[in-house]
Amino acid sequence: MGYLQEYIRAKDYKPELVKDYYLKLAEESGELARAIRKGLRPSEEGQIKETIEEELWDVIYYALAIANCYDIDLEQVIPQKEALNNQKYQTGISFAPPAK
Repeated sequence: MGYLQEYIRAKDYKPELVKDYYLKLAEESGELARAIRKGLRPSEEGQIKETIEEELWDVIYYALAIANCYDIDLEQVIPQKEALNNQKYQTGISFAPPAK
């Protein structure tokens, strides 16, 4: 399991709240859509409040929290899914994560 997923598991692991995590993911997706539509980027370095940067992190956070609820190691799933995508779309680009 990767660093981000482990970090979120240590900080916020409540499998009984998986539906709430999903609702938060949906909410944050809407906030990301709004930030993208308005082109909200930091006006100063380190000031990410209500920006695309902040909303992207929130979406990633809740996606990883949901993966943790189901004990899904995304570092294992991503290469498998990318192999399926490569077969389907024949991009010729293979996903090869760096060796640990």
